[in-house]
Amino acid sequence: MSNNTYLSSKPRYEILDGLRGVAALLVVAFHLLETYSGGPKTQLINHGYLAVDFFFVLSGFVIGYAYDDRWNRMPLSNFFKRRLIRLHPMVIMGSFIGLLLFYLGDGSAFPLVAETPVWKLLLMFFLGCTMFPALTSWDIRGWQETNSLNGPSWSLLYEYLANIMYALFIRRFGTKLLAACVVFFGLLTLNLCLNIDVLGLWQGRGDANFTVIGGWSVTPDQILIGFTRLLYPFFAGLLLSRLGKLIKVKRGFWVCGFIVAAVQIMPRLGGENTQWINGLYEAIAILFIFPLVVSMGAGSNVTGKKSVAICKFFGQISYPLYITHYPIVYIQNTWASNHADSPLAIHIMVSVSLYIFAIMVAYAALRLYDIPIREWLKEKYLHKKPKTVA
Repeated sequence: MSNNTYLSSKPRYEILDGLRGVAALLVVAFHLLETYSGGPKTQLINHGYLAVDFFFVLSGFVIGYAYDDRWNRMPLSNFFKRRLIRLHPMVIMGSFIGLLLFYLGDGSAFPLVAETPVWKLLLMFFLGCTMFPALTSWDIRGWQETNSLNGPSWSLLYEYLANIMYALFIRRFGTKLLAACVVFFGLLTLNLCLNIDVLGLWQGRGDANFTVIGGWSVTPDQILIGFTRLLYPFFAGLLLSRLGKLIKVKRGFWVCGFIVAAVQIMPRLGGENTQWINGLYEAIAILFIFPLVVSMGAGSNVTGKKSVAICKFFGQISYPLYITHYPIVYIQNTWASNHADSPLAIHIMVSVSLYIFAIMVAYAALRLYDIPIREWLKEKYLHKKPKTVA
């Protein structure tokens, strides 16, 4: 078999695709509502950020399912090609949309926008397209994001790191070693959620104490948060795929979708002196609920044309929606700041319209750009036929 031969895809877990879409749709609503919140304690869809941790569990499970048994016939280069083809076209699109809309974000919400020269904007675009994280001193927006044009790409950076670690050495881990890693990384999760702060890096997090909020900046505390959010979920998902302990439930998509939505919508828990309750809730969600949901989603069947169609659409739209919506949220932030005195009905109308617009942009990017580009890249780099000697 040629090293360039493309490995045909395995059957998909349709319910997991659908659940990814549920989480992505709630993330967009979470970010749009975040504009009007007074911070983590008061924002609506309060735990929407936990979608990132759920995505990492899904990623570990799917990577293990898709690739664990292929390494005897798949070279390392093919793995990286496949992952880049799957993820990177939309990484570029997300940064491109951020580039197009950047100067529209000029206003009191983002005072650095007006001060940013075009050359620096283009440099940030280049960094975003290559997934090279921007240092906080390079910030052109004011939020110290690794990508000022498309904030959520920080989680894709950690996704890339997880893929690299998996391909280079994690795939060789036995079940016992993998389980030991899950236990250790679970302790890291508790360290973050319960604000134990063993390394003393999380002083001054304010309302983000007793949450997993963070990971989007290149600073020691944020890097630790980012890796903490990645490691347990990814390793837990991978271990789950290795063990194959799946749970079958009736109406699996609807049951699991409800759980994912309920976890994200749950209000902030605990009072001023009992914030640890919120941290405990998030730890339980990450350590137990999300792996359980993935186990049920993978073990159950989706039946009925409507459910199948919803899962398929949600699965297709989930990644494009997640990676393209935030430049639109920046615009909403600016508009809301510049029109703070507008009637509530106008703010609701603008937010709902932008929500629908974000879905439309994601779907257009999927159909007109992502699918055609990925098919072209597969033909060029994965479907090559072996050379024959005359």
